[in-house]
Amino acid sequence: MELRHIRYFMAVAEERNVTRAAEKLGIGQPPLSQQIHALEDELGVRLFRRTGHGVVLTEAGEAFVIDAKRVLDDARQAIENAQSAGRGEMGQLNIGFTGSAAFNPVVVNLIRKFRQSYPAVSLTLAEGNTAQLLAYLDDGRLDVAFVRLGNQSPAGVAFHHIAVEPMKLVLPTTHPLAKKRNVPLIALAQDPFVLLPREVSPTLNDVILGACRDAGFAPVIGQQAPQLSSVVNLVAAEFGVSLVPASVCQIRVEGVVYADIPGENISIRLALASRKDATTAKIANFLAIANESSLSPVAE
Repeated sequence: MELRHIRYFMAVAEERNVTRAAEKLGIGQPPLSQQIHALEDELGVRLFRRTGHGVVLTEAGEAFVIDAKRVLDDARQAIENAQSAGRGEMGQLNIGFTGSAAFNPVVVNLIRKFRQSYPAVSLTLAEGNTAQLLAYLDDGRLDVAFVRLGNQSPAGVAFHHIAVEPMKLVLPTTHPLAKKRNVPLIALAQDPFVLLPREVSPTLNDVILGACRDAGFAPVIGQQAPQLSSVVNLVAAEFGVSLVPASVCQIRVEGVVYADIPGENISIRLALASRKDATTAKIANFLAIANESSLSPVAE
């Protein structure tokens, strides 16, 4: 039994007239009658009873029409689902982000816009450091990832610039310089710095150590933190001081203050990474929304 036979049957059942059904289907009346007869022969029952004004459904036809309608509805839905998936309007998108990227309003806005534009696409979010996220991107566990861009330039990965964030100092409120809005980095040369391990966040680590080096000192390495939010908590506990991306200042923890660094242009880049060979519509749609937000490719 072919799907077109069911469509022919339903057209005749709805019109109650073979000639009108043929016109509706855009085929001749004789071929349509032959197809209906073939369907009845295949089922071994009569579906229609002929009358002087057209046809009426038999009991078998009345029973068949219920399931036939469901089959056509299911087929129509299957087609719509396939087309929708092909356009990237449904399915799943796997997004990765570094701990600090999650605080950036650009990241939040992009994800919100995508959800509003494609509500049938479910999102899975995974947090990790940049090295982990790029590895997950490479093996297909992630579709896109928000990363802190340093010197990494793995083959097969495209980066789109999102933002350059200034770095801020985070100090315990008990620090002698805590009441100052601007604190020269050299003034902290004797303070221990709370850092993420380099293997966890090489870019952030390099930015902080490089800034201290440019200021004329090698920082005292203090307590290491497992994640960026823990850096702020450890500073609050007076383990030392640190530098964090400006968006992290949204973390309001009792016992810390944030300060600017005068005369310094210390910043860290945030980028959206995707595989160059990624061809799924969902990824293309996400990148399109990102591009609408004036993102630009990062030069290799």
